[in-house]
Amino acid sequence: MAAKLVISLILLSLFSLSYPLPDNSVSDAVEILSNSGYLSMALTLEFGSKFLTPPSPSLTIFSPSDSAFASFGQPSLAVLQLHFSPLSFPSTFMKTLPYHAKIPTMSPNHTLIVTSLPSDDQVSLNGVKINQPEIYDDGSLRIFGIETFLDPDYSVSESQDGADPDLTLGQSVECLESVRGSEMNFDDAVRYLTTEGYNVMASFLQLQLVGFKDQSVVLTVFAPPDEAFQGYFGNFSEYSSIFLRHVVPCKISYQDLIDFDQGTVLPTFLEGFKINVTKSLKDLYLNNIRVSGPSLYLNDWMYIHGVEKIVPEYVPQSSQIGSSMVNLKFLTILVTFSSLFFCIFSL
Repeated sequence: MAAKLVISLILLSLFSLSYPLPDNSVSDAVEILSNSGYLSMALTLEFGSKFLTPPSPSLTIFSPSDSAFASFGQPSLAVLQLHFSPLSFPSTFMKTLPYHAKIPTMSPNHTLIVTSLPSDDQVSLNGVKINQPEIYDDGSLRIFGIETFLDPDYSVSESQDGADPDLTLGQSVECLESVRGSEMNFDDAVRYLTTEGYNVMASFLQLQLVGFKDQSVVLTVFAPPDEAFQGYFGNFSEYSSIFLRHVVPCKISYQDLIDFDQGTVLPTFLEGFKINVTKSLKDLYLNNIRVSGPSLYLNDWMYIHGVEKIVPEYVPQSSQIGSSMVNLKFLTILVTFSSLFFCIFSL
C-alpha cells in the first residue's frame, strides 16, 4: 500500500482521480495571475473553472498575457481548453521532454506538441515559447506564461523532422520497420499496464515521450515494474532518458528474442544506449536484467515485455567474473599472509 502511494505521488497525478483541485489553489492562483499581467486568464479561471479544470488534483495552465488576449479576441471554449492540461508539470520535467512529445489537454482530441529540444533555453509547445515559467506553483496547480495563444490546428512540418532523436541502428538487428494503415494509439496498452503493476511505464507511454519520426514506426517496449523506479523518485531530469532506453524501434516478439544469437545488440531511442541480448538455459537477459514478463501486450505495431529492473548500461558477465576473481585472489593472499604472520609471532 505504501509503495503504491509513493508511486502515485511520483507520477505527478498522471491518472485522473475522483477529487478536484482545492478551492484555495484556484483562488490563490487567480490573485497571483491578476497581479502578474494575466488578468484575462485570472478572470477566465475564476468564472470558468468548472468547464476548464479536470476532476483531479492536478492541473497545468499555459497562460497567454493580457496583450495576447487583446490581440486574439474572445477565444472559444475549445481554444481555452487547449491551454489546460490535467497533469501537473514542474518546469524541471518540462525541460526534459524530447521533441514531439505529446501533452494531453482538456480540449477533446487535441494534444500539445513539444517543439523544443531539452538543450534549448526555452521550452516551446505548438511553436509557442513558454516565456515565464511557474507564475504559480503549489505542487498541484502550476501556471506558465506563454507568448501567444496556442494553435489547435498546429502540426509538425516536414522541415522539423531533423530534430527528432537520432535512432542509432544496432549491428545485428535491422530496425525502423513500418506498418501502414494502423493508427498509433496507446490507450489500450496504458490501461493494460496499469492493471498489471506497470503504472510508471504506462504514464510514460501516455505522454508519448518517444518523439516518433512518423506515425508508422513499430516499437518494442521493455517495461520495468513500479517498484523498480523507487530509487528514481523525484528526479524528473532522468525520466525521459529512462523511458527512451527501454524502447526499441523494432517489433520484436519474445520468440524473436529467444532466436537471436547470443550477444545480439538492439538499438534504443536513447542516443548511444544499446541493449545486449544474452541467454541462459531457462531465461533471457537484457544487459543482464531478466525478462520476467514476456509478451505482456501486443498489437499490430508494438510489443511490450516486462523486465525485472531498470535496464542499465551493459557490463559483460566476464568483466563481473574477472572482478570477483581479483577480489577472491586478494582475499586468499590476505588470509595466507595473516596465517603466516600469526605463525611467526606464535614461535
